[in-house]
Formats: sequence, C-alpha cells, structure tokens
Amino acid sequence: MLKVPNNQVAGHQAGDGKLGPLVDDSGHFCKPLQSDDRGSKEVFFYTSFSSNTNIPNHIRRFFPNFHGTQLIEASNGSGKQPHLVLQDIFCGRLNPSIMDIKIGSRTWDPEASEDYIQKCFMKDTKRSSLALGFRIDGLQIYESEGSGFWKPDRQLIHEFTADDVRLVLRKFVSSNSSAGVDPDCTFASTVYGGSGGILAQLLELKEWFEHQTIFHFYSCSVLMVCEKESVVKEMSSGAEVKLVDFAHVVEGKGIIDHNFLGGLCSLIKFISEILTCSDVHTAKASLQDPRKNYIYTNCDTDN
Repeated sequence: MLKVPNNQVAGHQAGDGKLGPLVDDSGHFCKPLQSDDRGSKEVFFYTSFSSNTNIPNHIRRFFPNFHGTQLIEASNGSGKQPHLVLQDIFCGRLNPSIMDIKIGSRTWDPEASEDYIQKCFMKDTKRSSLALGFRIDGLQIYESEGSGFWKPDRQLIHEFTADDVRLVLRKFVSSNSSAGVDPDCTFASTVYGGSGGILAQLLELKEWFEHQTIFHFYSCSVLMVCEKESVVKEMSSGAEVKLVDFAHVVEGKGIIDHNFLGGLCSLIKFISEILTCSDVHTAKASLQDPRKNYIYTNCDTDN
C-alpha cells in the first residue's frame, strides 16, 4: 500500500491532487520522474553510479539504494507514471529530526538554458547559497512528545540569512528548539560529534570529493538525520548523512567538483564551530519536561 511520506521536508510533495513521492511499508521511496530531461538524467545517474566499480563501498552508503524504475499509480490521480524506486531513508525511524541542505554556491549545471540559469542565480543570490556555499531547503526538528516538531514553513526557510542558518544548525542539536529560545546544543556532542557522528560522516565525504572527478553534483542535497529520543534513552543517536536529488548531475570529465566541495567544506566549518563550544552537554534527561532536567548553556561561537 503506497502512501504520502510523513517525513518529507523539501521538494515536490504529494497530496491535494499534486504529483509527489510515495512510500510503502517495505522501505521503498517512489519518486515520480520529472517529465523533462531531469527525470532521464536522474535515472542515468543512479544507473551509472550503481554500476561504476570506481565508487568505493564506504561512499555508497551515503547514497540511497536504487531499485530501478517502475510504473506506479501517481499521487495526483493521473494514472500509472514512471517512478524511481529508492530506499526510504526514514523507514523505521522514531520522530526523526531532518535537515535538507542544498550544497554549492551555484545550483545550475553547464547544460542548463539561459532562462533556468537566471532563475537559479536569482534564487542563489537571495538565499544563502552564494554567501555560504549551501542553503537550508527544508527541516523538521523534534522537540518533545507534547510539542511535536518544529517545522517552519517554506517561506520562512527561504528568508534565512547566514545568521539564521547558524542558529538552525544549533537548534538541530538542542533540547529547546522553540523559536525565541537560545539553543542549548545539548545533543551536539552525540549527534554532530564522535566517530559515527554527522561531522565524521561529512569529513569522509569531503575526503572523497577532494579526489573524485567522475561526477559534478549540481543542486544536490545533503540530508542530515538524527533521533533525539534515542539519545535521551542512551541509545544510538541514529545520526546519518545521505545525498539526494541527482537531476542535475553531469559528468566530471576528470575535473574536481569544486562547487560541491566548497559548499561541503563550508557546512563542515559551521558544524565544527558548534562542536568547539566548551559548554556542550550530552543529553541524559527526559524530553518530557526539559525545563526541569537540562542545564541550558550558551553555545554561541560568534566572536
């Protein structure tokens, strides 16, 4: 039985007669192919990536598993349409906090039309892409059983400044993510830090991008995922990094992808600054009533 995903934070979303991705209970994410050449480009990337023996196994884990394409009843009622069948990254996760970060100061590929380039340039300039080398495209941050998720609407996200981006990256690892509250960064050492944390995973990707010349990843996103409730219960944080959205990937032609690499390095710098805060605490108390159980600390890394 296919259904609308509960944890999609960016991109085209199904529902209300709109075409968007669907998921099943077997861990599959079915993404409709875009009708223009972007759909065929994404299929080509997944097919090429899956069969390329030069991709190290430790790098493959950062990409969703590819299960081919399939004709599926579209979410907008238009009948059967071709879909990519991919791994549902969030399957089996409990209240995941998710951030979709589009990497690169430039989001158009060299083969794009002049109109599309102008459209992307305006967007990249107005948002933080040009200034930071990345931008936040969507997010949900779990707060507590009573409060649920903090999930700002897209218009607010599109207005994020560099300072807002820094603040949201802190909120992502805080027990008090509500607007107007100084984030305490309680979960930073567990989610961002450690040998299996998000920073270590990003550094592993960076090492590959410093050498790989097979692909150039324009308008590709890094998904950061964690489960705060698991941290509180002294279990694994479920911290994971995945790359998604490959409709604008082109051949690298033996040249390093400096656009993606530069944005990735910038994101790494922001996260590293949060981890250097001397007052970061590991979560040991219940999410049910954080006011009674947490010591709030100022984790601001600004000078």
